Amino acid sequence: MSDTGKSNSLIHEKSPYLLQHAYNPVDWRPWGDDAFREAKERGVPVLVSIGYATCHWCHVMERESFEDPELAKLLNANFVSIKVDREERPDVDGVYMKAIQALGQQGGWPLNVFTTPEGIPFYGGTYFPPVRKFNLPSFSDVLKFLNNTWLNEREKVDKQGQALIVYIKKSSRDEVNGGSLDELTFGGEDKATELYGRHYDSLNYGFTFQQKNKFPPSMGLSLLLRHYRRTGAEESLKMVENTLRAMKNGGIYDQIGGGLSRYSTDYKWLVPHFEKMLYDNSLFALALIELYQVTQNKEYADHANDVFQYIDRDMTSPEGAFYSAEDADSEGVEGKFYVWTQEEIQELLGRKTAGVAMPFYNVVPSGNFEGKTILNVTRSQTQLAKELSLPESLVREEIAKAREILLSTRSKRIRPLLDDKILTSWNALMITAMARAGRVLDDADRIAKAQRSLEFIFEKLLTPEGKLLRRYRDGQARFDGYLCDYASLAVACLEMYEASYDPKYILRAKALMDRVEEQFASEKGAYYETASDGESLIIRQISGYDGVEPSGNSAAALAFIKLSAYLGSPDYLSKAEKIFCAFYEDLSEYGLNSSYMLQALHLYLGGIKEVVLIGKRNDSATDEMLFHIRKGFFPNAVFAFAYEDEVSGTNIPLLTGKALVDGKPTIYVCRLGSCLSPVHSIEALNQQLQYEDV
Repeated sequence: MSDTGKSNSLIHEKSPYLLQHAYNPVDWRPWGDDAFREAKERGVPVLVSIGYATCHWCHVMERESFEDPELAKLLNANFVSIKVDREERPDVDGVYMKAIQALGQQGGWPLNVFTTPEGIPFYGGTYFPPVRKFNLPSFSDVLKFLNNTWLNEREKVDKQGQALIVYIKKSSRDEVNGGSLDELTFGGEDKATELYGRHYDSLNYGFTFQQKNKFPPSMGLSLLLRHYRRTGAEESLKMVENTLRAMKNGGIYDQIGGGLSRYSTDYKWLVPHFEKMLYDNSLFALALIELYQVTQNKEYADHANDVFQYIDRDMTSPEGAFYSAEDADSEGVEGKFYVWTQEEIQELLGRKTAGVAMPFYNVVPSGNFEGKTILNVTRSQTQLAKELSLPESLVREEIAKAREILLSTRSKRIRPLLDDKILTSWNALMITAMARAGRVLDDADRIAKAQRSLEFIFEKLLTPEGKLLRRYRDGQARFDGYLCDYASLAVACLEMYEASYDPKYILRAKALMDRVEEQFASEKGAYYETASDGESLIIRQISGYDGVEPSGNSAAALAFIKLSAYLGSPDYLSKAEKIFCAFYEDLSEYGLNSSYMLQALHLYLGGIKEVVLIGKRNDSATDEMLFHIRKGFFPNAVFAFAYEDEVSGTNIPLLTGKALVDGKPTIYVCRLGSCLSPVHSIEALNQQLQYEDV
């Protein structure tokens, strides 16, 4: 961030990304009617520049171009320049990203789109260098070319803009590719599993999708666990175990402080793009906990807890909500905070500890990243103990000691930027992961931390009228919530119910999804990304694409299915069915883009078993059954629990009329209002939870 001594209009914003640009010589405006009105009055085009606070290439372009006084003069004289934080305004980002893709570009950030004063895009790209390189024109050449075109070839601008609008509208329509309810089968899940297998990297693990980077495939791994649970296909489980372990042991994971980076720049998971995002760590931790549920291998629970400890230490606000991200850069250098030299480690740890830690973390004199070392693990502590002919207990002690010393030392370095804004949907993902972990691991403290964040969202980001807001920072809640905010928060509430069995969370989820139906419904069965009373953009989008986080429609389908079970409401089930039908082609043919929605469809096709345990207090049989349903992996079921003296006080229809049978703790398994015979044993429960259609 430059400091010219003079601020622009962004100085009044709360977004860390916008504030990074507040002292640029570019006369930036925040997104809003005023900026477009000025462009119309001046008769100039608009630059909409979109990024986020922890975006490495956004920083690069700021240093190279937006801090350059000469480039700023070009922009200020011939354009109105708008800065947008994509994490605050995913709707704006989504519209203009489609425009860039229509121009044949891959997209990414920074996203720089040039529009008319009406907001209609006609040209754009991502990163533009200050001088021509990477086969890209210089930013100044782009600005001069567009200014000349705007002044002398306006019909070309109008023609291009109209063509882009037509494409964006068509691609949004094509996103909804309807099918009939009776066509929905596990065939889509099977085909997605086949595709994952086809792209599986059996050497380095993970998946290669014709790109040089490897992104965390956590939602896909959770889908593969469901496929394994349904079919018993060992290959699906193997892909999940190998990939999650490779990610946890690779350089993409912070071996000292915990936490997963955004992606790996190589196939070996070694060299990351060092920024850490809340959503990645949420989905990664959830996949680890689900793998623990399937295998009961404590290693995976420990890995998930390592992620949570990072979140507790570095990503949690004093009020208990979760921050958004940490930057890749510190002191202007990507990864500087995280890397080490052999000399540093030897000096810090001493001969004995370094003698264990260096081979464990693969520290060598030449390093593995620009002469320094990104710590990574290629052998277990058990294997290392054998190699060094040392007791395994000693190796564990020395590695724990090394980690503690290195973390303490690293904490004195200049940290990367913390993006401390609180986003509703991202918090919902971490709440979901923590609530699941707390339930499965019998960790009341972890459940309490999830509850604390959830209560923060309802206190600070839900208006008295029931409208959910998107972002909180520095005492300010702002921006109407999007579909993903409502639906992901509803899913988090339902996960919290299964962790706490407090009926208020089901009722909260119901209120959120009723608002979704009221404000986001379309005539196509799927739901719009933005509310009907929200800001009107050039198009109102519908999407089922599960990108870096679950799509709003995917989360909505899952929430509606679970609500239908708890509330005995066929109407909610019908809403989920309409979503599935709306995205039938994606679910059936290329589920790699819809892995979270396929998880919701798995619950639907698996029979939606509604399981109720009515228990007795201070009863060992009740405790044993409760332990089983809390710890086990049952992705075709929802669970409710109450003690015999609590049932009459609940207002959850699934619990209504349930009671002890013969004075024993009793389990009821129902499906759409039809119940099987009550049972009193775990063996009988497992039999009733078998899949009906495999």
